[in-house]
Amino acid sequence: MPNVHLTNPMQEYVQGQIKSGAYANTSEVVRAGIRLLMEKDGARQFYALKAVLEDAAAAVEAGGFSDFDPKAFEPDAYTS
Repeated sequence: MPNVHLTNPMQEYVQGQIKSGAYANTSEVVRAGIRLLMEKDGARQFYALKAVLEDAAAAVEAGGFSDFDPKAFEPDAYTS
């Protein structure tokens, strides 16, 4: 993995975090930042899915649906 270049303000922030005892070294600070980005991406995916489900629920409530026929969907699953 390559080294990471930090701007001066970022370096100062990282050093402040280390001096405060919040983190032991730069790697810990960087890992914490990446974890936050991963959580944010997970939240973004959750809210995107939630929006799709809300749209689908609204369509159902408005009568925009039809009954599901599993035999028509997968006829081979129902043959003997």
